[in-house]
Amino acid sequence: MFVRTASERDLAAVRALLVETWHATYDAIYGVERVTEITNDWHSIASLKARMGRPNSEFLVADDGKTIGGMAYAAATTDPKLVMLHQLYVHPSFQGEGIGKMLLDEITDSFPDARMLRLEVEAANASALAFYRANGFVQAGETANCGSDQSGIPALVLEKVIG
Repeated sequence: MFVRTASERDLAAVRALLVETWHATYDAIYGVERVTEITNDWHSIASLKARMGRPNSEFLVADDGKTIGGMAYAAATTDPKLVMLHQLYVHPSFQGEGIGKMLLDEITDSFPDARMLRLEVEAANASALAFYRANGFVQAGETANCGSDQSGIPALVLEKVIG
């Protein structure tokens, strides 16, 4: 796999990856119906396309020439020293192969002026927590609304000093 900037032609494959990964990860936590509702909103082609066009952001895919095995999306905040990692997902069949680390490294390199990388993660997602902790993230707080102002999904806020 190699990491590259995503293009519009990747959006259908990215959406499929996100839907499958979310169901594999979150069905047991939130239920199939709620996960379908979330993926239809947060991971619609329109939502992904809007992220792709956002200034001061990076939208990446891990690609082997045939399959997109992972994706990551991060954007600078109003504080240019702080970057928010909004998404980092690796397809279940590719997890444990170093793709997440490659995506995380490229996101970090994409924001050379940043000093802090922040993300939100579901506390029950043990494998994601282990991944982020192994990559230097520490808990900095909690939120009642992961991913949006009114999601109602609690999450841990993790941070890592970079740069």
